[in-house]
Amino acid sequence: MAAPSSRDREVDLVIVGAGPAGLFAAYYGGFRGLRVAVVDSLPQPGGQVMAMYPEKPIYDIAGFPSVRGRDLIDGLMRQAAPFEPLYLLGQQATELHRSDDGSLTLATSAGERVTCRAVILTAGVGTFTPRQLPAGNSYEDRGLMYFVPRPQDLADQDVVIVGGGDSAVDWALLLDGVARSVTLVHRRARFRAHEHSVAQMMASPSIEVLTDHEIVEASGTHTLEHVRVADKQGNERSLKCQSMVAALGFVADLGPLAEWGVELRDRHILVDTTMATNLPGVFAAGDVTEYPGKVRLIAVGFGEAATAVNNAMRLINPEASIFPGHSTDRVC
Repeated sequence: MAAPSSRDREVDLVIVGAGPAGLFAAYYGGFRGLRVAVVDSLPQPGGQVMAMYPEKPIYDIAGFPSVRGRDLIDGLMRQAAPFEPLYLLGQQATELHRSDDGSLTLATSAGERVTCRAVILTAGVGTFTPRQLPAGNSYEDRGLMYFVPRPQDLADQDVVIVGGGDSAVDWALLLDGVARSVTLVHRRARFRAHEHSVAQMMASPSIEVLTDHEIVEASGTHTLEHVRVADKQGNERSLKCQSMVAALGFVADLGPLAEWGVELRDRHILVDTTMATNLPGVFAAGDVTEYPGKVRLIAVGFGEAATAVNNAMRLINPEASIFPGHSTDRVC
């Protein structure tokens, strides 16, 4: 390692990933009296929620029948704020080194070095790149988009959504009543999305659903104006379209984390019941983890984050109890 510099930091706990699980871990680490740093390659906190669906309602957060992604992240930031976590955003965690005394030093792509006693990986799926729609690639930024940060931007437009997963169906429901028309095109007859959401979409009289169809051509003089779709028999149809949302999923990459020596299975990090990885002092929580019976929900990630922090606390301070008592037992 290089000699110490003004960019060297020292904390108790480093969290890699500023999505919901990482932000809750930042709060919980502060609640347990730890100095916490949070590193994320995105320039703003919130992970995939803020990057991909800040305006979409989320339905599986305990105690909230529905909460916008943006509001969830804002609440998590306010929850952690009293403990003043150090945010190192817009920089990737690149290297992890272990010293003879057991401490860990994490280096970032911006030249920061943070020394700590434990690390929690809450990297979600890692960095993500949207899967492209070949028939519409030439209209990127001219009508073709992969996410809808502000649904109102599509008001009074004819919108075509391509895909059959949760994102595609959720966008269709969110834009229903905002856009002039909403058409969802899916190349299969069955959807991968949640059954309740699909049922809502199919019941809407103003959403047209074209299954067993594909986009074969996009056209327009300067910006997107029409798309041509075809069914499996080759029958074609032209649709008015000023905005097309390609919700085809994304390609995920753990990046440098995959080179640190953590045990992986299908790009997920294997953990035990304490959320510990195979590397001493390194824990994981949230969508990036893998274990028997794993369920990838934000709500599950919150519990895993608390488990990881409490077990990291015991490593940082062997005299500390794994269970700190309930938050209602003390004044934060």
